[in-house]
Amino acid sequence: MTGELDHVARIQQEWARERPDVDVAPQGVIGRLHRLAGFLDEELATVFRGHGLGEGDFDVLAALRRAGAPYERTPSELAQFTMVTTGGTTKRIDRLVRAGLVTRRLSESDGRGRRVGLTPDGLELIDRAFGEHMANEHRLLAGLAPEQVAQLESLLTIWLARFESPLRPPQS
Repeated sequence: MTGELDHVARIQQEWARERPDVDVAPQGVIGRLHRLAGFLDEELATVFRGHGLGEGDFDVLAALRRAGAPYERTPSELAQFTMVTTGGTTKRIDRLVRAGLVTRRLSESDGRGRRVGLTPDGLELIDRAFGEHMANEHRLLAGLAPEQVAQLESLLTIWLARFESPLRPPQS
């Protein structure tokens, strides 16, 4: 690490001067994660945009692809696997139907239910986009040693589990 202060350290230093009575140590982690998330969102979105997709579109296509052949899920499953409300999922599905990347049909097992599935164009697109997405994620982590990546993943897994615990009430 260099002797220069990063953005978060400068903010912490100013707060320490102005409010020495408040412990600003959490900003070291939370502030950096927040800034990093913004940078990562933009880096990831670049790949999605290169394929004519938004992040939400990519999420729906990826959730369908992960389902395995015949690459279908119900709208409620898509909402669960993309962590988006059913209303938000419906808008994404509508957009992808218009683009010819997914189809929506009646369920054969439940006449009232719907199934959303990848079209051949959707399958080809998500396979291509996913390959580039993973190459991009490898590039983004390339500045860290493999041990650092493993340690970071372990710490984030532990921390995230506290928020995703089944006993925790859902956030609205």
